[in-house]
Amino acid sequence: MGHYKSIVTRKYRTSDRHHPGIMIAIIPERVIGMPRNTDRHRPESLIWQRIFEKVQIRNLNLHLPAVRGRIGLRIMRRNSRGCNLVYKFLSTFPIQICLLFGLILCTYQAGKRGIGNWYFRQASPASIQAAIKWDGDNPEYYDALGTVTHFYAATPNLDESVKLFDSATELSPLDAHYWSDLGAAYDWAGQTKEAASAFRQALRLFPKSPEINWRFANFAFRTHRIPEALHALQVVLAGNEPARRDVFRLTANATQDHGAILQVLPPQSSVFFDYLNFEMEAGNVSAAEQAWLRLLQLRLPFDLRQVFPYLDALIQHHESDRLVAAWSALAERFPEQIGPLIDKPNLVTNGGFERDLLGGGMDWRVVPIEGAVASLDSHGAFAGNRSLRIDFNGKRNLDYGHVFQYVAVQPNTPYRFTCATRLSGITTDSGPRFQVFDAFNMQNLFLSTENRVGTSDWSAQQLEFKTQADTRLLMIRVARPPSEKLDNQISGTVWIDQISLTPEN
Repeated sequence: MGHYKSIVTRKYRTSDRHHPGIMIAIIPERVIGMPRNTDRHRPESLIWQRIFEKVQIRNLNLHLPAVRGRIGLRIMRRNSRGCNLVYKFLSTFPIQICLLFGLILCTYQAGKRGIGNWYFRQASPASIQAAIKWDGDNPEYYDALGTVTHFYAATPNLDESVKLFDSATELSPLDAHYWSDLGAAYDWAGQTKEAASAFRQALRLFPKSPEINWRFANFAFRTHRIPEALHALQVVLAGNEPARRDVFRLTANATQDHGAILQVLPPQSSVFFDYLNFEMEAGNVSAAEQAWLRLLQLRLPFDLRQVFPYLDALIQHHESDRLVAAWSALAERFPEQIGPLIDKPNLVTNGGFERDLLGGGMDWRVVPIEGAVASLDSHGAFAGNRSLRIDFNGKRNLDYGHVFQYVAVQPNTPYRFTCATRLSGITTDSGPRFQVFDAFNMQNLFLSTENRVGTSDWSAQQLEFKTQADTRLLMIRVARPPSEKLDNQISGTVWIDQISLTPEN
């Protein structure tokens, strides 16, 4: 349909009888399908209308009636090509000037910013100052210069740093990080009230920023704003996993209140387990237990194996009662995974190997070692459907004790241990056997089944013993002490099944 020019709503009249008054409306640049010069007056009228539009838009004092007389039409008929050149000149000359001016201005601004950025990358106080001279509207330069001035100047000028950070916030008032830097600068300068105001503005702009909340929490602890600091640390814990131990350490040092730390922990199981491990490493068993009980109370979802480091820490700290309590809580929380492993009165978990090994807690653990491979075998079990199989490859004189389980017992109590084993081609004079001993003090209690080598069918073995007054946790393990013979590299296979530990009474 072609392109259209402007709409003129005023009606212009003339006394020319050949050209009565007309209304200039939408003027098409080109009308497809219309033969040219259909009306003998149309070409001239169209050209003058275009000129009138251009001239009138530029606020020139020319009007259509003044130029549309017979003389004008004669001139147009004789010089239509020249009028086209005038039209093109009037329409393009100002645009060319504007474009040229804009291009020069953009090039100048881009050049200034490019030079400023080059100086900024030099990362020295003098170069950043030069960058500001070239591009004084970039808030990043003021912020960087404030940081450099504070940390690297021979004699830090705190007031100057504050001014620079303040300039950054004026140029970019919606950038939370600049406000945070300004708050830190006020803090360095000892202007506590102004620092608190700047930090709060940063938090209003970016309330979930772990970095800003971390800086504000440090400031709040130093200025005794404990509730605000704890709230800020809760945001840090929820959004910044690498900083969790720093948060725990800061909170513990600042408050000396483990209950306050529990209130800070967001309802995320991963945060609770990080805090559990942190407190156990610090030796704060009671604080770790509080977090564990709080985790259970909140019923937060977690994987069973996430608890194993906490259980191992309890074993290392000789906390057998807490270990048993935690394992019982897990049995209630994960009845399908732990429930079938327990077969009272047998104290050994998964003694028939009918379930997959959990590899932690109070179930069987298998530690990989070169020269032996432990697996579950579903063929030829002593009872049930599966047994434990250990293959020795004959390339090492192994000191083996890499399949084991912790079992809680009562002191001064008689127990009976039983197991069934089958051997195939076990070489050397030192074969696999079971060892049962006090997990915390082997001198209190240490027993071993008979050494078996060669090939033999299923046979049962048993031990009877009484625990000592301070024996509360046993370790039961498959062991093979190293041989002292020249031919000492063990090979062959042993199958193990139906392991049981029961109190005699």
